Amino acid sequence: MEKSLYAAPIGLDEEIEMPDIEIEIEVPVGLETLEIDVIEEDEFNANLAEKLDEKLLTEIAGELLSDFEDDISARKDWIQTYVDGLELLGMRIEERTEPWEGACGVYHPLLSEALVKFQAETIMETFPAAGPVKTQIVGKETPEKKDAALRVQDDMNYQLTDVMTEYRPEHERMIWGLGLSGNAFKKVYFDPSLNRQVSMFIPAEDIVVPYGASSLEQSPRVTHVMRKTENEVKRLQHAGFYRDVDLGEASSALDEVEKKIAEKMGFRATTDDRYKLLEMHVDLDLEGFEDKEDGKATGIALPYVVTIDKDSQIILSIRRNWRPEDETHQKRQHFVHYGYVPGFGFYCFGLIHLVGA
Repeated sequence: MEKSLYAAPIGLDEEIEMPDIEIEIEVPVGLETLEIDVIEEDEFNANLAEKLDEKLLTEIAGELLSDFEDDISARKDWIQTYVDGLELLGMRIEERTEPWEGACGVYHPLLSEALVKFQAETIMETFPAAGPVKTQIVGKETPEKKDAALRVQDDMNYQLTDVMTEYRPEHERMIWGLGLSGNAFKKVYFDPSLNRQVSMFIPAEDIVVPYGASSLEQSPRVTHVMRKTENEVKRLQHAGFYRDVDLGEASSALDEVEKKIAEKMGFRATTDDRYKLLEMHVDLDLEGFEDKEDGKATGIALPYVVTIDKDSQIILSIRRNWRPEDETHQKRQHFVHYGYVPGFGFYCFGLIHLVGA
C-alpha cells in the first residue's frame, strides 16, 4: 500500500516537532573515482586535431590524400567495368545514329530482371515478417536462457523494425547494389542527432581500400567518401565533432566517375554543392600520442579515424579508433562488407562483371 510522506493521519491536526537528524553518507570503495574515469573517457574520445600543430596536420593530410589517390588508381579498371555496365540496366533510351539514323537505343532488361528477382528473394530470406533477428543458445539450454533469448530476439526485432525506421529501406538498397556491383557496405554507428544507432547503406564506389587488401579487418586503410551539405558540416562543428575551421566554398564539380554514374542512371548531374569529405580509417604514429612501453615509444602505428575535406585538404578531426580498455589497441570496425561472387582481390564481382560488360 502506498502512503504519502506528507499526509497526516486522519484526525491528527497538531503539529509535531521532528528531531534534527544527521546523516553521514559513506562513499563505497571505487565510486570516488567515477568522476575521474568520466573525464578520462572524454579525453580519450577527444578530437586530437585540436591539439596538434597546424604544420603537422598539413603533412598528415598530404600523405593521406596521396595514399587515397593511389587507392583510386589501383581499382580504376574495376570501377570502369562497373560504370560501363550500368548501360545494360536500360534506365534511359539513347538516340542513336549508328549503325543508321534512328536505330533502336533500348537495352533488353535482362540484367534488371535478374536484379529484381535477387532483391525480392533475398529480402524475404533476410527480413521475414517475424523480424530479421533470430537467437541461438550456446551451451546447455535452460528455461532461463530460453526466456532471455526470446527477450533479446523481441527487443532486437523491435529496434530494427520500429525504432530504426531506415533499416529496411537501406537494407533493400544494399541488396540491389550487392547484386549489381558485387559489393555492398553497411556503416553501423551511433547518430548523436537521432540519439540512437543507425545502419546506413554505402555503395561500393564510396568505399576505397588499397590494392592487395583481403578484407576490411586486414586492410591498412579504409576510406569512406562522404558528401555533406554546408549546414551538416556546421552542425557537426558546433557540436564539437569537427574542428571549427573555415573550409571555404564547396567545389561544385563532379569527378568523371560520378558524372558517368549519374548519366548511366538517367540523371543530368554535373554539379554538387556539397563538401566531399574523406573519412579515413588508418594506422598512424602520431607525434605526441605515440604508443609506449615502459615509458619508451615503440614506433607502432595505432588505429585512428581521420576526416579530411578533399578540396581544401583541411583535417577536421582525428580520433582514436580502439576501445579505452583495450591494451592491445585493436582496430574497431564500423563497416560490414557484403560480397556477391568472390574474386581475386578485395572487391567481388557482380552481375555486371559476369555478363562481360
